[in-house]
Amino acid sequence: MKDFRFTMPYRVRIADINYGGHVSNAAVLSFFQDARIGYLGTLGAFSEMDIGGCGLILPEAHVLYRAEMFLQDQLTIGVRVKELKNSSFIMDYRIERDGVLTAEGNTALVAFDYGKRRPCRLPSGFRDAVLSFEPLMGAPTDNDTGK
Repeated sequence: MKDFRFTMPYRVRIADINYGGHVSNAAVLSFFQDARIGYLGTLGAFSEMDIGGCGLILPEAHVLYRAEMFLQDQLTIGVRVKELKNSSFIMDYRIERDGVLTAEGNTALVAFDYGKRRPCRLPSGFRDAVLSFEPLMGAPTDNDTGK
């Protein structure tokens, strides 16, 4: 998958199917989350709850559906960091079946201190791991508001 250093396979399960006989809207967001968790693990010992001293919270998600996906379809899900700021970042996602785009989207993720219940700065170890894993499409900025 061009421009995605991290990809993972996924086979569509019965739990992913809705009354229309194809993958549900909620399932696609779960696909994004599964890929995000895999990406974080590839960077090191990171998870959504710990990126080096704080966790992540997702305030915004966008999905564009390009083709139906069905039970037992073998998919490839790609994820990458598109933009890295002081306390947040944007991740892009791409889902393909046999090299054909079926869905794409992005999520905004904010570094979040769950103990204090507020946003915080991205830990430097996490930032360094992202920057060493892939070149970013958008350069880091100094004027991030955490949103």
